[in-house]
Amino acid sequence: MKKLLAVARKELRQTLRDRRTLAILLLFPAFVLVLFGYALNFDIRHIELAVDDRDGTAESRELVSAFVNSGYFDFVASIHTPAALQRLMDTNEARAVLVIPEGLSRRVRSGESAEVQVLINGDNANTATTVLGYANTILRTVSSGYQLAVVEPPIGVEPRIWYNPELRSSLFLVPGLIAYIAMLTAMVATALSIVREKEFGTMEQVRMAPISTAQFVIGKTMPFLAISLVSSVLIVLVSAVLFGLPIRGSWWLLLLTLSLFLTGALGTGLLVSTIADTQEVAFQAALLLAFLPTFLLSGFIFPISNMPAAIQVITYAIPARYFLVALRGIVLKGVDMPVIAPQLLALAAYTFAVLALASVRLKREMA
Repeated sequence: MKKLLAVARKELRQTLRDRRTLAILLLFPAFVLVLFGYALNFDIRHIELAVDDRDGTAESRELVSAFVNSGYFDFVASIHTPAALQRLMDTNEARAVLVIPEGLSRRVRSGESAEVQVLINGDNANTATTVLGYANTILRTVSSGYQLAVVEPPIGVEPRIWYNPELRSSLFLVPGLIAYIAMLTAMVATALSIVREKEFGTMEQVRMAPISTAQFVIGKTMPFLAISLVSSVLIVLVSAVLFGLPIRGSWWLLLLTLSLFLTGALGTGLLVSTIADTQEVAFQAALLLAFLPTFLLSGFIFPISNMPAAIQVITYAIPARYFLVALRGIVLKGVDMPVIAPQLLALAAYTFAVLALASVRLKREMA
């Protein structure tokens, strides 16, 4: 135990002396979170709206006001010819055009149905789908005001959205960003630490020291685990302040989940260090291993259920897959330990496996 603590103290002193690395470990994650958190957003607002109002009545103007006052659409032009409509759509000056037919006011006053046309620029399918949803909602709201009698449908619908009632994309994306940033910084820090020892020749001294491989691995991991944990808590707090991320669950459970995930990430960094001989190679390998699996295969952005069956099998080896489920459960749903126990066990299994593999490879190198 004394030898293990001696390795940990030596690593901690070395890290604290290197203020640039320490600043990167503590402040860089928060910076990346702010950058990605604001840039990566699925909410669509300020949609350029052109209007072709062929009715010119109070009712048609009320319909246009409903679009503009919704906060999603910005009025950019009033058009009266097909050529003007075509030009605005071709030049992207308008992403949607509201065409109000002549006689709208007369038909709605007499209780007849009237149809308006919404033309949407479909060069971005996701944006077009969202714009169509906004337009349908606004039209239904305005239309309900003209109903002369309330007709109860045979099956009523009363939708309620749990955990994220405003459907803010930031609450979905920020936990994924936390996973990506934590994995990246923990892996890079550990990998560079070991490879730096190789480059400076101090690994030869470690080989001569009377410590086992397990003591060396744990001693190397402990300081980075403490620093990465502080950094992760910091980005969680920044997320709560800047993006309104709620923390509905237990902080102790959150710290346990973060610790398991970070230990696995540190173990992966140790494994990378056994393969790379230079800091450049170690950095690129850690960046690649942190980015691709965590960003693409963890369910961070793309639903795993939509992936091909072979890719879905691969995702079971990605620790961020389990971490994201556990983290979203804790912060958004406030779940307890029994609910996320399978995810925590999977993270523990991954951590044990990767640390064991890294220890075996380091033992061969130190022999």
